[in-house]
Amino acid sequence: MGFFDFLFKPQELPQEVKDAIEKGCPIVDVRTPMEYGMGHIEGSINMPLGNLADFQAKLKQLPGPIITCCRSGNRSGQAANQLNAWGIKAVNGGAWTSLNKQL
Repeated sequence: MGFFDFLFKPQELPQEVKDAIEKGCPIVDVRTPMEYGMGHIEGSINMPLGNLADFQAKLKQLPGPIITCCRSGNRSGQAANQLNAWGIKAVNGGAWTSLNKQL
């Protein structure tokens, strides 16, 4: 395996994300509306990270665990941590493009 193969090899999803996908759990994309509009996972819900608190009541009504995603996995990790801190079960699905390939 070459250096570039290592860098660009699709990342294996954590088992908790695979389990959530199998259960049909909701996917929350935490990118901005503009980013979301440029491409997203069909059926995902756009709730930007900067406004996540505004959606707290709605998020509590969704069946969990909620799968979060974004462009790279950084913001979705922050979102999953925030949701878990609020008592809402969430898992970081990482980059939406990689997650989309697993669906």
